[in-house]
Amino acid sequence: MNDTNSSLVVRTDHDGVSTLTLNRPEALNALSPLLFEQLRSLLSDIADSPDEIGVVILTGAGRSFSAGNDLKAIEKGDRSVNPYQQAETLDFIEHMPQPVIASVRGHCYTGALELALACDLLICADDARFCDTHGKWGMVPTWGMTNRLPERVGPLVARDIMYSGRVVEGVEAIQIGLANRCVPEAKLEATTHDWAETIATNSWHTLREEKKQMRLLAEMTREDGLKWAREKGPGVAPDMIERIQEGFKR
Repeated sequence: MNDTNSSLVVRTDHDGVSTLTLNRPEALNALSPLLFEQLRSLLSDIADSPDEIGVVILTGAGRSFSAGNDLKAIEKGDRSVNPYQQAETLDFIEHMPQPVIASVRGHCYTGALELALACDLLICADDARFCDTHGKWGMVPTWGMTNRLPERVGPLVARDIMYSGRVVEGVEAIQIGLANRCVPEAKLEATTHDWAETIATNSWHTLREEKKQMRLLAEMTREDGLKWAREKGPGVAPDMIERIQEGFKR
């Protein structure tokens, strides 16, 4: 196991799974510009190591995933050097080769919800509370909420969540398709890691290419996507035969 503590985001690697933990529990892991800088740096390092890391978990320290954008930093006028840093980090998560699992407990508000939506998979605790408060604060989404939330739950449900600012709890998140799984809070960490480790037992070549293809094909017509997959796909994993032979031994 390898631990890298970068203060606002902690990275822990184990058996091909890298866990990134937002580490401002005293502020409910509010998303400050500096936190995003550190998160992007760690994500870039992981993306550059596709043969060492096969799956990524994104979670938060303490009792919440994240309360969202750091309103105190906004009030003080703190800004990133790159005005699009947060949005580009979310785009990067979608494009990095490894599948990313958001593991959510407690608050997951506004910017944090946008961050979770950029991940490939989402597991939450039964105490999770998802909410979009852009309207409450007079903000307009710029990190991808108006794209990703309708894509995830459908336009009608997305409008309800965004326009009303109501809270969606863990069980409802499953019902509306916002989350893949909902488990008791005490079991969230263990269940998340079991899920990630199960995914990591599969071919990382296949995982990378499935993620890439789903992203690329979503931008094509169905006919063009089917043609691309059969004619321009990357082919099988280098260890396919070995995996088949091993499978017959079981």
